[in-house]
Amino acid sequence: MATACASNSMAAPNPEPRPLSHPPMKYAPFPLVSISGSPYERGLQYGKAVPARIAHSARHYRGELDKLGMSPAAQAALIKEFADQIQGFDPAHTEEMRGIAEGAGCDFDDVALINARTEVIAKARLLARMGNVDPAEGECTAALVMPARSATGQLIHAHNWDWDPDACDSTIVLRVTLETGLVFLTLVEAGGLARHGFNSAGIGLTGNYLSSDRDYTQSGVPLSSVRRAVLCQEHVAIAMQLIAATPKACSSNMIVSQAGWVIDFECAPDESFTLLPQDGILTHSNHFMSEVALGKLREAGLKNAVDTYYRAWRVRELLEACGPRIAVADVRRALGDDWATPYSVCRPPRGTLTGGRTATVATLVLDTAGGTMDIAVMPSFGQSFTRYGLAGDAHSID
Repeated sequence: MATACASNSMAAPNPEPRPLSHPPMKYAPFPLVSISGSPYERGLQYGKAVPARIAHSARHYRGELDKLGMSPAAQAALIKEFADQIQGFDPAHTEEMRGIAEGAGCDFDDVALINARTEVIAKARLLARMGNVDPAEGECTAALVMPARSATGQLIHAHNWDWDPDACDSTIVLRVTLETGLVFLTLVEAGGLARHGFNSAGIGLTGNYLSSDRDYTQSGVPLSSVRRAVLCQEHVAIAMQLIAATPKACSSNMIVSQAGWVIDFECAPDESFTLLPQDGILTHSNHFMSEVALGKLREAGLKNAVDTYYRAWRVRELLEACGPRIAVADVRRALGDDWATPYSVCRPPRGTLTGGRTATVATLVLDTAGGTMDIAVMPSFGQSFTRYGLAGDAHSID
C-alpha cells in the first residue's frame, strides 16, 4: 500500500545516522500526464489533470515565503521579476503557464512561483538577510556512463534528485507533444515546465544545485524555463548554447547528452564552464569542480553541503570497481549507496543544517536511445522502478 510522502517524520538537524535495514516501504509511482496542442491548450490540459498536485506545490513554496516574513506585496513583486524574465525569454512558456493556472483553477502567480521557486526562495532569503544557502542543503548526484564503458553499448544517463521530501506528493512525469511533433518526458514538480528528462531527438538533460559568489548579482531566466527550452530542441548544439549562454540569476549544473555525447555545464549566472567524462564516466554533486571556474569565482555552497565532497567521488569509485563494462544495475546500486547515511548518496529523510528537510525524492535512469525513463520514488526505502516511455506508457519493472 502506497504511503503519503508529506507525512514522513523528519529528524532534527544533525540527526544520528539511522540504519536502512527497516522493511522497504512502497511509494506510489509519480502520475504520468500527457499534453499536446498549442502552448495554452497544453497548459489547460496540464492544469486540469493534476490540480491538487499543483496546489500542493504552490502551497509549499508560498509557505516558504511566509516563513521568511515576506508580505503579499513583496511576494508578488519578486514573482513578477522572474515571470517577466520567462516572458522575455520565450512568450510561449508564459502562455502555457497561463493555461496551467486556468486549468488548475489557481492564480498565475502560483504557477510562476513554482517555475521560479529556486530563484524566488533564494532571493527572498537574501532579502531577509539569511544568506544565499538553500534550506535543502544542496541536492542531487549525477552518474553518466559512456557507451564504451556501458555493458549495453548505450549511454547511461542517471541522476538522484534530492529535495524536500514534501515534493514527493507534488511531482509528476510530464509527457509533452509539441506542435513540431517532437515529444519529451520530464520529471517535474506539478505546475513546472521542466526539470530532468529527455526528448524524441535523443537529447537528455539533468541538473543539480550549485552556489557561487556571483549568485543574485543580476536577474536572469529561471532554470525551469531554460530546461524546458533545452528539451524542445532537436540539435544538441542549440541545447548546449541555451544552457551556456542564457543569463541566469543563480548558479546551476546542467548535464546534456545525445547519441553518446555528454557535456557538463557548471553555470554561474553570467558564465559557464565545462567538464567532460573521464575514462568513460562522469559524476557530479553540488560544488564547482572545473579548475577554470574555481580560478575565477568563489564556491559558496560547501559550508552547508559538505557531503558533496564525497558523493561524486563515492559514485565514481563504485562504478570504477565494476570493471571495464558497467551495467545499468551497477549505476542503480551506486546511486542507492548508503555509506555515511544519512549524509549519503541516497539520502533518507532528514533535517538539514539550515533548518530545512531533505531526502532523495527520486532516482532516475534515462535510456535516450530506447526512449524510456526509469524512476524510483523515495529510493532510500527500497529502489522500485517504474518505466515511463515516450509513447505514453508507464509500468513497473521491479
